[in-house]
Amino acid sequence: MFSDVGPLEVVTLAVLAVLLFGPDKLPGLIQNVSTFIRKYREFSENAQQEIRSELGPEFKDFEFEDLNPRTFVRKHVLDGDGLGLDEIRDALDPRQELTEVANAVRGAADDAAEPAAQRTASPVSLGKDTPASAERPPFDHDAT
Repeated sequence: MFSDVGPLEVVTLAVLAVLLFGPDKLPGLIQNVSTFIRKYREFSENAQQEIRSELGPEFKDFEFEDLNPRTFVRKHVLDGDGLGLDEIRDALDPRQELTEVANAVRGAADDAAEPAAQRTASPVSLGKDTPASAERPPFDHDAT
């Protein structure tokens, strides 16, 4: 229930409890809280037993954790019939189709590049044109 609470957080809560309630009232408060938790657990266990007895013997293996959708899917859909996440992931994975398309495009580009390689063409610059002068632009110290 409190598995994600670290030791530093427990110490912080203890110090806060001493500061808020004082050392005189703290033992009685701890006793009241522990009594409440014990009664709550008994109530929930009795409710679970009552629900199981009302459902009958065919629901003997019913677990309340199965009501969580993630647990239900993991237990009944992915484990029982052999259709797991790997099969679903492979069926929906577009990598193979994309690889085939990329290979086809590369093959078509290679076929088109062979006649173009025989011709001589002027080089085309795809980047920014650099100014003819090699001077750096002025730097404004106030702008930064």
